Amino acid sequence: MTEPNHLRQATRCVWGGRTEPDPHGATVAPVYHGVTFNYDDLDEWQAVGSGERPGHIYSRNTNPTVEIFERVMRDLDGAEASTSFATGMAAISNTLFTFLSPGSRVVSIKDSYGGTNKLFVEFLPRFGVEVVLCETHDHEQIEREAAKGCDVLYLETPTNPTLKVLDIRRLAEAGRRGGATVVVDNTFATPINQRPLELGAHLVLHSATKFLGGHSDAMGGIVSGDAERIRSLYHFREINGASLDPMSAYLLTRGLRTLELRVSRQNESAQAIAEWLAAQPQVEAVYYPGLAGHPNHAVAKAQMSGFGGVVSFSLAGGMPALRAVVPALRLAHRAASLGSVGTLAGPPAMTSHVELSAHERAAAGIPESLVRYSVGIEDPADLIADLEAAFAHIPQNIPA
Repeated sequence: MTEPNHLRQATRCVWGGRTEPDPHGATVAPVYHGVTFNYDDLDEWQAVGSGERPGHIYSRNTNPTVEIFERVMRDLDGAEASTSFATGMAAISNTLFTFLSPGSRVVSIKDSYGGTNKLFVEFLPRFGVEVVLCETHDHEQIEREAAKGCDVLYLETPTNPTLKVLDIRRLAEAGRRGGATVVVDNTFATPINQRPLELGAHLVLHSATKFLGGHSDAMGGIVSGDAERIRSLYHFREINGASLDPMSAYLLTRGLRTLELRVSRQNESAQAIAEWLAAQPQVEAVYYPGLAGHPNHAVAKAQMSGFGGVVSFSLAGGMPALRAVVPALRLAHRAASLGSVGTLAGPPAMTSHVELSAHERAAAGIPESLVRYSVGIEDPADLIADLEAAFAHIPQNIPA
């Protein structure tokens, strides 16, 4: 196989992680469900257990099927190493608890994913961690807080669900000057559209449940970065036990083989749908960084090769309009999550930010009439026709 550094992303998706022939010449790697692995040679067993040589002893620690998924993501993220987790939130929480201790300081943004926000406002303060949440659009405030010194600078871009875009290079430089480990949640962008490590981040993480797997049939998380930090993170995870199971790793790896194809289609479709939504009188606002009118369009254009498959929009008629439109969609699953081959739609109040109160969502700039619309791989003309038909269900007496 050609060295990964010489391959483009679409090829890495298919061939990444395959370092040696599989048993019996199989073109698809098998699923190793075994929890434990046998050693006849005690010295070899000891060497593997102590990390002196590669191998597998217990699947809570490492597993051959899981290792393949990690190697593919290491290549796609352009990292020295990767380590995986049972869910995206496990990846996020393990990362924060690995690099933060009582007395530590973390700087982040106000409108991150709802579960991430809960870690910042509810859990980390209980363990004596100082949490500073900045206005997401205010790069100067983030830089000022990072300059005061912080152990972790945690960024999410584009943000969930309002698709704000942060200047990774600029903020990573500020974080490094402040002594921070710079972490970027790249779930919305994927390594096809954005590579945070090349922009100065130390660690990049993904909820693999979303675009990476792409079929809404497996949960997982992944973090990539330099070998030393990933080693520390792996150690925390192996002891705390949030390990990715082999079947999910197999499904996620299978999903990665079509990642570039799916994301390219979703980029194109989301752009077309966002432009259509922006012209509709029933729509109050469209949140998509591919639109020229998006406040962070220039930054997105500079650091992203595609603008992603998620479009959010708020309805001018408020909650009555929302209650009319969402149930009327026929080519969208009314469900949580995103990044699937099938379109998914739902209000953040019932999906990404259900853990937050209406007041907390408002403080994060999330309208109650917002719809997060994750574009699948269907024909965009059909999706637009479906949206148009759903908009027709808005009662005439609701002001547009």
